[in-house]
Amino acid sequence: MKVPAFIFLFLQLFPPSALPLVHRGEFPESFLFGTSTSAYQIEGAYLEGNKGLSNWDVYSHLPGKIADGGTGDVADDHYHRYKEDVELMHSLGVNSYRFSISWSRILPRGRYGDVNPAGIQFYNHLIDALLRRGIQPFVTLHHFDTPQELEDRYGSWLSPLIQQDFTYFAEVCFKAFGDRVKYWTTFNEPNIRVKFGYLFGNHPPGRCSKPYGNCTIGDSATEPYIAAHNIILSHAAAAVIYKNKYQAKQEGYIGIVMSLDWLEPLTNVSADVLAAQRALSFEIAWFLDPIMFGNYPLEMRRTLGERLPEFSPEGRRKLESKLDFIGINHYSTKYVKDCLFSPCKEGTANGDAMAYRTGERDGVPIGPQTGMPGFFVVPEGIRRAVMYIKQRYNNTPMFITENGYAQKSNNSVSTEDLLHDTSRIEYLQSYLTILAAVMRDGADVRGYFVWSLMDNLEWVFGYTLRYGLYHVDFDTLKRTPRMSAGWYRRFLKDSNVDSVRIADGRSRVPENSRTNLDMIKSY
Repeated sequence: MKVPAFIFLFLQLFPPSALPLVHRGEFPESFLFGTSTSAYQIEGAYLEGNKGLSNWDVYSHLPGKIADGGTGDVADDHYHRYKEDVELMHSLGVNSYRFSISWSRILPRGRYGDVNPAGIQFYNHLIDALLRRGIQPFVTLHHFDTPQELEDRYGSWLSPLIQQDFTYFAEVCFKAFGDRVKYWTTFNEPNIRVKFGYLFGNHPPGRCSKPYGNCTIGDSATEPYIAAHNIILSHAAAAVIYKNKYQAKQEGYIGIVMSLDWLEPLTNVSADVLAAQRALSFEIAWFLDPIMFGNYPLEMRRTLGERLPEFSPEGRRKLESKLDFIGINHYSTKYVKDCLFSPCKEGTANGDAMAYRTGERDGVPIGPQTGMPGFFVVPEGIRRAVMYIKQRYNNTPMFITENGYAQKSNNSVSTEDLLHDTSRIEYLQSYLTILAAVMRDGADVRGYFVWSLMDNLEWVFGYTLRYGLYHVDFDTLKRTPRMSAGWYRRFLKDSNVDSVRIADGRSRVPENSRTNLDMIKSY
């Protein structure tokens, strides 16, 4: 039977995968909806405007460190195209934009040099352009990039001297931008930063030891904990300065962002259940327990002994400032297998947590695989992640600061296929469906940011992965909206496109996001 022309046109414009499962109206009016980026991944102009070299500027130029040999030298050239990019955000209808400030653009030599007026000017122009379009800046101070000078002088995060440098940088930013920035995060994913930089050694400064990596320098048994300790105290010191000197006048908030992929026991045996709990302590509570409760998790102290640093009385006083909110970067869910009582293959235990992570059980994936290796579509994971924070930290306000879907990008994938990103749409709408449900259950979530506004340099994966709502041609730097950009725009405008519903009227998760994982429930 021939399909009527008007139905064919409708399906082309609004395919089933593009129909939102939830309406914007299911979230509070004050809820922040936005997109996320980071300075090194999009700005480019790495030697312009008197900017100093960052650790990633140096690391990305080392042979073999980035998958496709890519660097952030140009990236998306956001430094020169920020006005165009603000218009892209405005066209989506977002009310907030999460971005980071390049430390080496503001302080090219850390506190050993002067504040760079050109760097201040760039971010002033960006912030003002956002506000003119009704978009709230949501600013991260440290998103993996550190002035290389601090690495060269004293080893950056391995030295307590970094605390003084970071707080100096933070206060420069509070003074320069705090009259207009109401949301600050000190660090993005410090749990990832120290793991990749000092345990596995595949991020700068590339320090590690066997069996976790084959670096020429480093100690995986101690250095991740030293670096983490200095990050935690740097956060605390910056929070003290903000709360004591700026918060009352500027009426803003300060928090931290953690990477939180949910971890589910591989089996129901007690060893795997305990391993999953232990892995979360070594991943999340490692940083948040000191900030919220003043000390490391007891589980870590028992396991690590003297390898885990102690907080001095002065450090504990700084930690009393805590934070105003917790950011959650959530992408995926994995199974966890115990390696404490049942030894795993050498080097696979993911550090001292002694917990092996896998995306399969009995040969069956936990969910559909995304373009990012080891990332799977498991919408229920965002409920578990949010509830973990809610229960452990007394329902401290939360923001989903990153959530997104990766496409592989290589010569065998056409631009047309990359633009027709129905899998990303299904991912976003299913995760938002679960997020709305967990908020109805009482979780204090106040915002959601898609990673990312546009394709960019994905760290060691270079340009082989694409997360953007906007496709970027890295030869011409042309930005082209994907189908997901259209879907997000319609969702934010709360259009009359009906939600996909099951018989009893409750939202459902798309069929291709279901697995044999018994933790996933129908709604």
